[in-house]
Amino acid sequence: MILDKNTAKKTAELLLQIKAIKLQPNEPFTWASGWKSPIYCDNRTTLSFVNIRNFLRETLAKTVEEKYGKPDVIAGVATGAIAIGVLVAQELGIPFVYVRPEPKKHGRQNQIEGHLEKGQNVVVIEDLISTGKSSLNAVKALKEADATVKGMVAIFSYGFEFAQDNFNVANVDLTTLSDYSNLLEQAVETNYISGKELATLQAWSENPSEWSR
Repeated sequence: MILDKNTAKKTAELLLQIKAIKLQPNEPFTWASGWKSPIYCDNRTTLSFVNIRNFLRETLAKTVEEKYGKPDVIAGVATGAIAIGVLVAQELGIPFVYVRPEPKKHGRQNQIEGHLEKGQNVVVIEDLISTGKSSLNAVKALKEADATVKGMVAIFSYGFEFAQDNFNVANVDLTTLSDYSNLLEQAVETNYISGKELATLQAWSENPSEWSR
């Protein structure tokens, strides 16, 4: 679920403004999965813009505290959410850890980097939700370390129904600052895209894996 409509539109506006999100319905991107996509999102770009970075830090931290109280630890999902997770933890004045996709192959073979004690309350910070697979993999690792995962807060979600189903099955509460539908609304209002392009972008979100065919 999105936090609220005003935040969703403001976040979408800022991400489009700095091209952290690019919409190219006529020249689709290719994702690592092989999917063709008219949208590409790289929220690490926000770190280079002080005002936007501050907005995200403050808004994410406020969301965490209002929904879950102050947790013992903030966990960022590697690699995209490490920096923004640190900023949120700093804003809240609490410890930070990050979770790798899998344990390291050498050294201490950690999957969770940082100091985490059994039974601690954790809120996970994510930069982007697509299928939810990597995000939920991080939650699984935290639970296996005997942490109590209160929920996850992310900057942006593509809004796929199957992704929300994955979170529901895993019983993980997810809140995002903005999502795909609010992004498209903002893009139309600011003439970033045309009506014809809007139809193409909406069609993609309904069946992304088959869209390019």
